[in-house]
Amino acid sequence: MPEQPFEQDRAIAGTGMGGAMDLAATEAETLERTPGGPLGTGPAGRPRSLWSDAWRDLRRNPVFIVSALVILFLVVISVWPSLIASGNPLKCDLANAQEGSQPGHPFGYDGQGCDVYTRTVYGARASVTVGVCATLGVALFGSVLGGLAGFFGGGWDAILSRITDVFFAIPVVLGGLVLLSVVTSNTVWPVVGFMVLLGWPQISRIARGSVITAKQNDYVQAARALGASNSRILLRHIAPNAVAPVIVVATIALGTYIALEATLSYLGVGLKPPSVSWGIDISAASPYIRNAPHALLWPSGALALTVLAFIMLGDAVRDALDPKLR
Repeated sequence: MPEQPFEQDRAIAGTGMGGAMDLAATEAETLERTPGGPLGTGPAGRPRSLWSDAWRDLRRNPVFIVSALVILFLVVISVWPSLIASGNPLKCDLANAQEGSQPGHPFGYDGQGCDVYTRTVYGARASVTVGVCATLGVALFGSVLGGLAGFFGGGWDAILSRITDVFFAIPVVLGGLVLLSVVTSNTVWPVVGFMVLLGWPQISRIARGSVITAKQNDYVQAARALGASNSRILLRHIAPNAVAPVIVVATIALGTYIALEATLSYLGVGLKPPSVSWGIDISAASPYIRNAPHALLWPSGALALTVLAFIMLGDAVRDALDPKLR
């Protein structure tokens, strides 16, 4: 019998498995040409990272959008308060003391005759500055110490853990009363330094545990087997995969630092006059709460709204960065 010429297309079509394999190959090529790629991949079929997935979830989260808009507004008025307040927060007239709302002065006047609206707007600058600077300092200092302790372990880890326990035992408000009572500066930097001094242990514990977990992964062991140095392993492989919990805790703690600044200023050891702060205004308005409750209501409301916005932002970031919540 004469041999039949071999035809590849007919051979593939004649078997169910071959047809399925051919169809699967065709679909794979189509997915590779699709800009979006298959599920779990980004453009051109590349796998999406944790950060790209988190950003996609954040953009769809109304809590994140609302809190981010509030925080953006606070940052803008902190940098340029004159955009919405044309008055001078230090200009007061006792003839207007405890007066209510008037044209051009929607929040009324406080006990010293100062415009409550203007002081509330300008008070955002001190609170946001203290919160942001303290959070950056705490996150940087605590992450470095905790990351090194978790990576190297041994005696370094034991010593740092005992030092952390000592700082954890210091009450924050009591420590502020003791340390800041001897400071005469009217700037925000003594308050920021105090918060960094007592705030780094929490971030350090988070960073230490995250680094210990990350350094046990297979890709770290593979990098070590290939001869990578400790600095390269720590900076290129461990840090990017261990920083997410630190970001979440730091974002939530930012609102806490703003509230702490207001508390210390209320007690008279934080920011001091002539600085403009919500805590100072709340403290000054407390004796007149019956006669002029508006002087206490507006700075208190601004403080509560700011702290709530940062806590909501931190919760949204936590939900986006935690794979267990997906």
